[in-house]
Amino acid sequence: MEEDLSAPWNPECFENQSQMFTFADLKLQIKKKLKLPLSYYLNQDVLFLAKDLLGKILFTEVKGDITAGIIVETEAYFGVVDKASHAYGGRRTERTETLYSQGGISYVYLCYGIHHLFNVVTSIEGEPHAVLIRAVEPLAGKNIMELRRNMPVDKAAISAGPGSAAKALGIDRSFNTKDLTGNEIWIEDRGIRYSSEEIISGPRIGVAYAQEDALLPWRFYIKGNKYVSKPKS
Repeated sequence: MEEDLSAPWNPECFENQSQMFTFADLKLQIKKKLKLPLSYYLNQDVLFLAKDLLGKILFTEVKGDITAGIIVETEAYFGVVDKASHAYGGRRTERTETLYSQGGISYVYLCYGIHHLFNVVTSIEGEPHAVLIRAVEPLAGKNIMELRRNMPVDKAAISAGPGSAAKALGIDRSFNTKDLTGNEIWIEDRGIRYSSEEIISGPRIGVAYAQEDALLPWRFYIKGNKYVSKPKS
């Protein structure tokens, strides 16, 4: 059953209007506490964050439609020293400038002219760290995801792989530089935790150009989760 994370409060449940506003305020306060704060994204340890984001819930609201998925696969990109990073060697272009911002915003780019890929910018300003969200397990707004991907939600391909995950959540280039503490795209901590045995690490996917850095075990995913992407052989 789909968890209803976005259902409106029913005014008929309250005895009077003032009580309704009290509960509405309470709901807002709960949401604020669940949403990851800016301080979370300023952590300079991108490898820690890439693992810690597993189990967190990524939300989007597009034209009033809320969708959400549990993050089950990530990759860490270590900035100027990482040959797989867009910012390797201090590269600064109109596209990569987003990476040099203070953590807590989104970095979305078009890959192969087809897929939009969503990254969480982390660390302090001037240190271009990022975490690529490679896969999510659908949680809310599943019917909307099905329409966006033209496939049933129980099919792993609906949100396995960074391009599929972004499309299922309605993420496109317009989401680049969005505030992750805002109301269009955000991440919540709802207490989902995985043991160290459940978190697998390995080389990142599609970064053969990064030479020896392509072998670094900076991809993290949940063992046995069907929504985790499958590397092409």
